[in-house]
Amino acid sequence: MTVAADSVTSLVQSVDWLTIAPPTITAVVALLILVADLFVPEKHKRLLGAGAIAGLVAALITLLPLRNGNRATFCLTTDPSACSYTADHFALVIQLLVLGGALLTALLSLTDTQKKLPAGEFWFLLLSSAAGAALLPASRDLATLVVALEVASLPAFALVGLRRGDRLSSEAALKFFLSSVTATAVMLLGVSFVYAATGTLHLTQIAAEVDNVPGQLDTLAKTGVVLTLVGFAFKTAAVPFHFWVPDTYVGAPLPIAAYLSVVGKAVGFSGLILVTVIAFPGYADVWGPAIAVLAALTMTAGNVAALRQSATRAWSAVRLLAWSSVGQAGYLLVPIAAAAYTSDDQIGATVAYALMYAVVNLGAFAVAALVARTKPLNRISDYRGLYATRPLAALAMGFFLLCLAGLPPGIIGLFAKVTVFSSAVDAGLGWLAVVMAINVVIALYYYLQWTAILFRAPEPSTAPAEAGAEEAEPVRKGAPTPVAVAIVLTAVVGVVLSGYPQLVLRFAASSLF
Repeated sequence: MTVAADSVTSLVQSVDWLTIAPPTITAVVALLILVADLFVPEKHKRLLGAGAIAGLVAALITLLPLRNGNRATFCLTTDPSACSYTADHFALVIQLLVLGGALLTALLSLTDTQKKLPAGEFWFLLLSSAAGAALLPASRDLATLVVALEVASLPAFALVGLRRGDRLSSEAALKFFLSSVTATAVMLLGVSFVYAATGTLHLTQIAAEVDNVPGQLDTLAKTGVVLTLVGFAFKTAAVPFHFWVPDTYVGAPLPIAAYLSVVGKAVGFSGLILVTVIAFPGYADVWGPAIAVLAALTMTAGNVAALRQSATRAWSAVRLLAWSSVGQAGYLLVPIAAAAYTSDDQIGATVAYALMYAVVNLGAFAVAALVARTKPLNRISDYRGLYATRPLAALAMGFFLLCLAGLPPGIIGLFAKVTVFSSAVDAGLGWLAVVMAINVVIALYYYLQWTAILFRAPEPSTAPAEAGAEEAEPVRKGAPTPVAVAIVLTAVVGVVLSGYPQLVLRFAASSLF
């Protein structure tokens, strides 16, 4: 009886509730909003949005006591160093990005949920996805990684297709769903191969076991590594797994397109970093060249396609931002590839670039949401003369585009690109650095072209609108307060980071694990 009691006691794990507070609070608030939606009268549905924003703020506040980055929970009783949840510096920075991105998405969504989207379902799905996205960077075993990835992804399918009766929205949701399900199936097959070869799912234990894999299982292990990486490549929209991005962004509600461009990418890159750097360092000769090639293909395909969009101003601005995000994903892959060729910590460069990209890209989508209120087609030509009608919004958009291009006054964009470029050079990937330099020049053209359009004289109005043609919403002098707050927040953070880039770039010079 004593032996049995000791065995049971050895399986009991203590839960550090403060460590898991960010995703837990987000998930609990999501459930509360779903239940509250049943009882809140229609005229008070806006309170659900306020509750969602309050929940995200509370989750962000709980990151403060964790800032030392030395807490873990759900550890094996037989090996306390193998934990399923670790709140290290990497996890906390990505959780800050994810929850901050979800908060800005919530601000952009307040006006849409009052008129166009079912409020209860929308806020529940958004917070559920954010909870999964916040869980993923702290996950330290493959099972938790897969669960977190799916918790982040499944609500996103519904969010993309939430505009009922909209053909484009339904089509976008279907494409997103099919591509993501394929990615998950491939990744699960890879995880099963890795488990069969190593006998464990914990990332640190996998790293220790890969050197001891029997010769007859080595091919199985390498195949598992490749398939796992392919699954995450879908999530990051790396070429050739990027085909769902343009149509999904255009068909989704604009705030959700912004969410996918930042939070969705953060989820994919977090998982990719965890499995490569922590779990599979022994197979760097397998994933290093593969990710380097993916980075080159992704940045080239994204920038060339965006260049084609900019050639015709009748193209959707959101579609151009979608292709731009594919190109930016290529830059984010560069330091991950570099980590395979050098013992220096290169992951900080990806994190620094991701933080810069998140701020300015969400800002660009916030301005696009403002323009879409009076120009529902949101074409590039609709931004002509924006400075004459909304000067502050035009200045903010110009600043965001220059940051993405890496030009002054967007100093943070320039420094982030230099950091990524340096990681490739330091790792001996000179050819990848050359490809990146060429792509930066290509991107300059369409970013500067769009910036110039903002400050051109408005086109003279022609004949009155055709009979039956109506704008989606009457022109208003002021921007809706939530959208204005989102633009101001992103612009202020972008300016602060450009004036003091060390706030972000210090991650590139320090170890995050």
